[in-house]
Amino acid sequence: MFHVLTSTYLQPPDVVEQTRPAHLEWLSGEVDAGRILLAGRLDDQSGAVLITGDISADDAQDLVDRDPYTAAGAARYHRVSFNGAYRAQGL
Repeated sequence: MFHVLTSTYLQPPDVVEQTRPAHLEWLSGEVDAGRILLAGRLDDQSGAVLITGDISADDAQDLVDRDPYTAAGAARYHRVSFNGAYRAQGL
């Protein structure tokens, strides 16, 4: 399964920014490992979207749980899972 993880920031921007370096380090490791394919902030800066690779729902939840934003109470996530039946080559 692929998953769309949509985060919503729960803290003021200055608090989110304090946790951002740890979040970006975590994110880089997950992209390098292939668990996250694409990620970026929303245009309105209220949160972000992460697209996972083909992983289980449990692994997607583990990603959310290990995000420093989650641990700091700076963001919450909503997950939508889909089967990815039609994929670009290489996915």
